[in-house]
Amino acid sequence: MALTATLAAPLVALPQIAAAQEGSPFQVVLRINDGVITRYEMEQRKLFLKLLRVPGDPEAEALKGLTQDRLATAEAKRFGLRLTREQLNAGMEEFAARAQLTADQFVEALAQAGVSMETFRDFVGNGLLWRELVRGRYVGTFSITETEIDRAIVSATVNTAMQLLLSEIILPVQGDPEAQHELARQLRRDISTEDGFAAAARRYSASPSAGRGGRLDWTPTSELPPQIVELVLALGPGQVSEPVTLPSAVAVFQLRDVVEDKTASAPLVQVEYAEFLLANTPDVQARAAALHNRVDTCKDLYEEARGLPESQLKVETRTVPELPADVALQLAQLDPGEYSTAITRGGARVFLMLCARGPKLETAIDRAAIREQLVSRRLTLLAEAYLEELRSEAIIVTP
Repeated sequence: MALTATLAAPLVALPQIAAAQEGSPFQVVLRINDGVITRYEMEQRKLFLKLLRVPGDPEAEALKGLTQDRLATAEAKRFGLRLTREQLNAGMEEFAARAQLTADQFVEALAQAGVSMETFRDFVGNGLLWRELVRGRYVGTFSITETEIDRAIVSATVNTAMQLLLSEIILPVQGDPEAQHELARQLRRDISTEDGFAAAARRYSASPSAGRGGRLDWTPTSELPPQIVELVLALGPGQVSEPVTLPSAVAVFQLRDVVEDKTASAPLVQVEYAEFLLANTPDVQARAAALHNRVDTCKDLYEEARGLPESQLKVETRTVPELPADVALQLAQLDPGEYSTAITRGGARVFLMLCARGPKLETAIDRAAIREQLVSRRLTLLAEAYLEELRSEAIIVTP
């Protein structure tokens, strides 16, 4: 879903990106059980991900994706699962349609940028296989109850008078997140005091709050990502949360205090915010501060973006549960007109500015849609565990 969201503009408008060819294209870069990943496949996948503007290090993301592909195809073979030509063609057409192209037009646009049709076909086909594997293994093994839907509605629409006093440690991820997950688990095991958490935040955290020992101000639960709220509300004061996976980061939180007014309720909170991409050079903080001095509101950023690619500036209005977790976490710490530069995407630093915050009134509640969201969230968690299981059982060797 994250990949397809990048296809907001036709690929024919993208510049051609030349893939680096180091050594023979048939050079093996990774062995996975009885299969291999070649240099050619790596370069093709890197180029494809760049065209999709996927955040993160292209080589690390390419290797991660190809590894999952190999594990998925081996597992599909074990279960005798194969895609029909009709399923594959339909998947390619669906993917291309998100860029408002037919599959043939999409393939032609990719070819102009140096990406082969086979790379596109394999990307789509392996994704479909993985989806079928996950659904075949887990659909029917769990159900979403009406109580869970009620809780999701409540967590998204009420208790804005409940406020949390948190500390955070944000561990940046480049490539495989397992090392940072292990560090987060170790911190959770070892930290037993607020002073201990503060010391760890100063040492490890990449968040601007690190200088304050990771301490955040009182924050309403309505302004935090729901998954974080659910996690920390289960903690007692001083306890540290399980690791939380964020885009390009792993986080742990310490609950310092919580206050609640049970008589109060409020509608869903929605925020308007802007993301302006800056080159992540050593002087990026100074340029961000200068940019903030030049603008009074988010609308002023449109003038700053004049003549730049459309992807440079994004201004959106969303409810808090709809926000990416890393964005929601930063916006929760801002007042309108303030900015943060804590988030990076690929080679860019995000100048994140809060435009406005307020209640979303007369929100229609679609219980069927909420059920689908909860099913999707559960399947995502199960898929991550499934993939980790396959990876742990595999023999993976770098030549």
